[in-house]
Amino acid sequence: MALGHDVYLISVAAEMLGMHPQTLRKYERLGLIQPSRTIGSMRLYSREELERIRLIKHLVDEAGINLAGVQRLLHIAEVVQRIRPLMDEHALSTGPGRRQLLNEIRRLNEMVGL
Repeated sequence: MALGHDVYLISVAAEMLGMHPQTLRKYERLGLIQPSRTIGSMRLYSREELERIRLIKHLVDEAGINLAGVQRLLHIAEVVQRIRPLMDEHALSTGPGRRQLLNEIRRLNEMVGL
């Protein structure tokens, strides 16, 4: 059942994704996804969350990456998203911008084991 604003209960989300609800619960336990909750603690999945789950499913099923690898890739992608705005000339021309970029690059290196 869709609940407005394009959010879906776990049973509907699982059906839309061709997955078992228990798989979605596992992804949440591992921190791969963070569905919102109703006042009664029912999980709600947004369109954005469904897209993230589709990406995870693709990485696992099609690319053969285990969940630990998926978790690492998603963390790396988040750091890259934070780095992108720091790469423009204005951000690089300030000391704080350069420091933030260097910190993000350091985090990225740590994540990949460099």
